[in-house]
Amino acid sequence: MTQMQRLVLVGLSVITAFGGICMEAQVGDPATLIKEKLVSDIKLTKATDAHDDIVTAGDVLVLHKDGLMMCSSASSYAFSNTYQNGVLSGNLNNRAKDAAKSFLRGRLPFGGGGSATDAANNGCSSRKFVAGEKFWVTDIEIAKDNSGIIVSTFSDPYNNVRYYGEIKFPFPAKNNVPSVDAEVKTVEEVMTVAPSDDANKGDSGGAGQDQGQDQGQNPSQNQTQNGSTPAAAIAPIAPPPPPPDQAAAPPKTISIGQTRDIVIATWGQPTKDIKLPSKEIFVYPDMKVTFVAGKVSDVQ
Repeated sequence: MTQMQRLVLVGLSVITAFGGICMEAQVGDPATLIKEKLVSDIKLTKATDAHDDIVTAGDVLVLHKDGLMMCSSASSYAFSNTYQNGVLSGNLNNRAKDAAKSFLRGRLPFGGGGSATDAANNGCSSRKFVAGEKFWVTDIEIAKDNSGIIVSTFSDPYNNVRYYGEIKFPFPAKNNVPSVDAEVKTVEEVMTVAPSDDANKGDSGGAGQDQGQDQGQNPSQNQTQNGSTPAAAIAPIAPPPPPPDQAAAPPKTISIGQTRDIVIATWGQPTKDIKLPSKEIFVYPDMKVTFVAGKVSDVQ
């Protein structure tokens, strides 16, 4: 093997090894791994270019910190927020500076219009969201200077206006990217995916309130599959109350001295009435009653 061939082989080996190292570094880049983990945990929502409607709904997120600022969809710029040291706050200065730079480059974010003055003043119709409200996530990116993770947020309509913004989760230092688990935990301090039941129900103050309108789904649990409301069960008819107890008829009695009228009133007409000169006998099926002078004198 000539000296030239040996040099070529060595060069190829070095290039191959360097390429493998670069590929490994790219695949194992901490910031990239953090982004991939967050995207796998949060299904992103696709919004229209004008940021005024949802094209494809993803996961609904619940906010756990007060102070998330978003600009209306009429604004050319998303409202920038920063989460650091447990505090979520609107980042007006950085957002104005970034907007001005974008204007000077002739490349405004989201294809919006506006002037340098508008960008510098950071003016937009905004809304502050508080803990417990819900929203969507439309993008998760690594900051261009590799200084943190940026999460893009998007709201349901409030008085027919949707809002959008972004939250930056800065790394401790540019070359000090936290572990995937640590950064995901930090993000979860601010937002987590809403349980499916909550997302379906929605509420008047957060995302999910018109999810069924955007996707035509999530019917009420009180409806049947064909959309009809099941009829309420008919209560059984209560039986009528029992009639009041009738007073038991007093036992029929007959006693010496009763008149023939009382006996007839109690026992009815006799089956046989035997009239003799000195007495009268009433014959009943099971007894004989003898009257003397019109009054009972004997009962047999």
